Amino acid sequence: MKVDSSPDSYIGSVAGGPQKATAPAAAEASAAASTASAAKSQTGVTVTLSSSTTEARSVSGGDVFNADKVASMKAAIANGSFQVNAEAIADKMLANAAEMLGPRT
Repeated sequence: MKVDSSPDSYIGSVAGGPQKATAPAAAEASAAASTASAAKSQTGVTVTLSSSTTEARSVSGGDVFNADKVASMKAAIANGSFQVNAEAIADKMLANAAEMLGPRT
């Protein structure tokens, strides 16, 4: 894959195209002011979950991960005793690829 760094690349055209730096300090000051005003306008947002989402959260137990397992893995990595099971990782990658490339139902 070739990375195109020309100013006519797609990303440059989406982001407004190449622009020359005329006054970098003024541009930074104006960007900081607009960020500050945007932060002030978004002080509170109300989020409402659907009944199915609320039900799914209560059925799953609410815990997304096992904190004890994470702590033990972190300690094993820190002391150098963590063993990676390459076969299990490869099996999972192949299963995911088969699922993505498989027939759509």
